[in-house]
Amino acid sequence: MPSPCTILIVDDSPDALGMWEMYLRAEGFAVLTALDGVAAISLATERRPDLILLDLELPGHSGTDVATILRGQASTRHIPLVAVTGHSHRNQLDLARQVGFDAIMIKPCDPISLLNEIRRLLPPPAAHLATGDGNGDTPRG
Repeated sequence: MPSPCTILIVDDSPDALGMWEMYLRAEGFAVLTALDGVAAISLATERRPDLILLDLELPGHSGTDVATILRGQASTRHIPLVAVTGHSHRNQLDLARQVGFDAIMIKPCDPISLLNEIRRLLPPPAAHLATGDGNGDTPRG
């Protein structure tokens, strides 16, 4: 049986991290978590998740710093990045777009909207697996 898509969630709030981890696991995803930018870079480089949900305000390295580093590495530049932020300041959102985020979600995120964005950004075989359609496609990785 193929393994589920892996999503890395990066947020400095343990409560938010736990809530999103539980929700995405219930939706059929494998989940990795990190509380700061340094751990996010390490996990993304070592494990190469299928998608990363990344808070912009993080200790260690900001979300935009993390995105810049990941986009600069051949092994991680293809991973879809979703900025998930409580800030909606235009300059911060413009910077997130400039460094290569594929989507930006403003907290608090509607769970269904976030799930739809994740499925939109995942490659088709992985998206089918996460929807549980049983087509037997193997996710990339």
